[in-house]
Amino acid sequence: MLPSFSRRSPQGHNEHVTNDTSEFSFLAGQAAALGTAELPAERLTLTLEDGREISALRWGTDDPVVTLVHGAGLNAHTWDNTALLLGLPALALDLPGHGDSSWRSDADYSPHTLAPDVAVALRAWTNRPQVLVGHSLGGLVSAAVAAAHPELVRALLLVDIAPGIDLSAGPSALREFYAVTEFASRDEMVDRAMAFGFGGARADTERGVFHNSRVTPDGRVQWKHHFAHLAAQTLTASPAPVAPLRDDAAWADLAALRAPLTLIRADAGYVSEANARAFAERLPDATVTIVASGHNVQENAPAALAELIRSHAGGGD
Repeated sequence: MLPSFSRRSPQGHNEHVTNDTSEFSFLAGQAAALGTAELPAERLTLTLEDGREISALRWGTDDPVVTLVHGAGLNAHTWDNTALLLGLPALALDLPGHGDSSWRSDADYSPHTLAPDVAVALRAWTNRPQVLVGHSLGGLVSAAVAAAHPELVRALLLVDIAPGIDLSAGPSALREFYAVTEFASRDEMVDRAMAFGFGGARADTERGVFHNSRVTPDGRVQWKHHFAHLAAQTLTASPAPVAPLRDDAAWADLAALRAPLTLIRADAGYVSEANARAFAERLPDATVTIVASGHNVQENAPAALAELIRSHAGGGD
């Protein structure tokens, strides 16, 4: 295990920067496949006042100008290709219950519950208003942050999410996929993912599984994110223990925004044409852009998404 060190953040929270770079071993191959340069990246972890931790990836050596917030069941590494193509200093957060961030004991992952932790992370790790990019659940969380803390947000980009879309149920195949949460090896996880048609090429699936799993003390491998374990419980428990991820309060959040707002709609994603029309009617000053992609635009169309983000970041100035 490589050494790590601790320091105090500007807000007095305990911050740890870990020098373990094993999670970055895929980046050289990803950059080569994308035809772009590698970008320095490091893992950050912040201890919150209640003892929980929130974690993130910091891209580049300068202060972040873009912050990326992933969707349910994902983690900060979902943005790797987008961050490499973007080439700007950026922060990619692990939401509570995901990646290297702590699980919530109350299993409440609703947007307004998660938003305060994101705001703390922004105050600790950024020094200027951010182009805040939120995918799916991360978009609803980002809307809550932007409404409550306008001084932290320069522009808000919602990636294939709009208020009123219920994310709590999920596709039945995905729930069945998470019926098994522990495995003897990551190869078993990859085999199961590919059997369900998730992850694309095997190399891409292996990378995704590596970033979304951890080895337990007894040598087993389990999914990192809490949602996998909660989804498994819903197969036998009634009522379902998962807190709802639908948050219609997001309409009020978006109406209160001071920052420019853009909806990036995937043409094969969750936001339907009707959803997009309702969004444009209720928020006439917002911009709606369509991208040829599935729901995970950051993975399916990273070049197009990076270009849209860059147009709002203005080259990082």
